[in-house]
Amino acid sequence: ATVLLSPREARAKQVPFRVLTPDDVKVVEALGETLLPGAAAAGLAHYLDQQLAAPPPDSLLMIRYLDVPPPYAAFYKPCLASVDAATRKLHGKPFHELDAAARDAFVGTIHKSVPDGWQGPPAPFFYFVFRADAVDVVYGTPEGHEKLGLPYMAHIAPPTNW
Repeated sequence: ATVLLSPREARAKQVPFRVLTPDDVKVVEALGETLLPGAAAAGLAHYLDQQLAAPPPDSLLMIRYLDVPPPYAAFYKPCLASVDAATRKLHGKPFHELDAAARDAFVGTIHKSVPDGWQGPPAPFFYFVFRADAVDVVYGTPEGHEKLGLPYMAHIAPPTNW
């Protein structure tokens, strides 16, 4: 039987990851929180993992709409590894171990340029894609719209509140 859970519910139930490694999850959650506080609790890592495991035509990830060929894990995984590689080179530790100021500074760097130690797709492109996915998870629900004080106007309203 298939069980449908929201990303927040999947996180709460500690659904096992299928694509992301424990190190990937640390980067996703720390980077998500730096970009958009509440992203980790909203289940960003579970959302990414589920979408990366889904058939590409069913993916809801931003990357699907930007002419990047699947598999989409081939985009995300090198970028997640590069976040840690670059911060290790710069600070001697992985991204999730940096203090808030160092995280913010690093995000400011990848927003505009490619830092030393980065491998894979360009850092600013990854920043754009990753941030869009985080925004979808945090604010792309009726609850998220309510936090923003906006009416939720889905083209096709979900049958239940997620």
